[in-house]
Amino acid sequence: MNRITQLFETRRTGILSVYFTAGYPEPDNTQAVLEALQRGGVDLAEIGIPFSDPMADGPVIQHASTQALRNGMSLRRLFEQLKEIRRTVRMPLLLMGYLNPVMQYGFEAFCQSCAAVGIDGMIIPDLPFADYMADYRATAVRYDLKVIMLITPETSDERIHLIDEHTDGFIYLVSSAATTGAQQVFDDARQAYFRRIAQMHLRNPRLIGFGISNRATFGAAVANASGAIVGSKFVQLLSETASPDEAVATLLKTINNG
Repeated sequence: MNRITQLFETRRTGILSVYFTAGYPEPDNTQAVLEALQRGGVDLAEIGIPFSDPMADGPVIQHASTQALRNGMSLRRLFEQLKEIRRTVRMPLLLMGYLNPVMQYGFEAFCQSCAAVGIDGMIIPDLPFADYMADYRATAVRYDLKVIMLITPETSDERIHLIDEHTDGFIYLVSSAATTGAQQVFDDARQAYFRRIAQMHLRNPRLIGFGISNRATFGAAVANASGAIVGSKFVQLLSETASPDEAVATLLKTINNG
């Protein structure tokens, strides 16, 4: 069974997913970061594929992507780093990145490599849903890879229901139409948006991402979905702390206590 499916069958609330950019701040720390996340009790990890034009990302992840590319990170190098990852890491793993590097690699080759190293799914923010259905879904299904789609406050109810019907794993509920980045609190409009989606009674579980950085935003996400996705805050901590374990410990303290 796909590990993402297994996770959501055993847990429906309080799930923490953490994103980091592969190759940042050090070029070969992917395994160390994943093992630290697992030791910290994180439920799901999203490994970012660096890209030169990360249009949906704020300054923290943009900087991380730029530095990772300067460090020599590439998709082929990432797969090489992940070759033995399932010897030590059991949690579900997703690759998150833009369509351009995936297409340069070749989508079927990408899926083959994902399956070979034990990746469970992918998040490609700039992959249109119609293109996914027409050109990518069958291949992803063949390799048992979950393609996670994003919805925003601007996504129509019709589109949300289509995504819910034709994907599985979970739905990435983007907190706003802005880029990624830490926020202190979710305002009333965003909380109303979270409640509106919850009242749609979708088949798939939802994780809320973009802006999760402290106890208030993490609590709001957990209250309105199956859990939360933390990205920019953890990427920042990786650059500010002495080790991935310290970064994980600081993150958990921040979202749980302050």
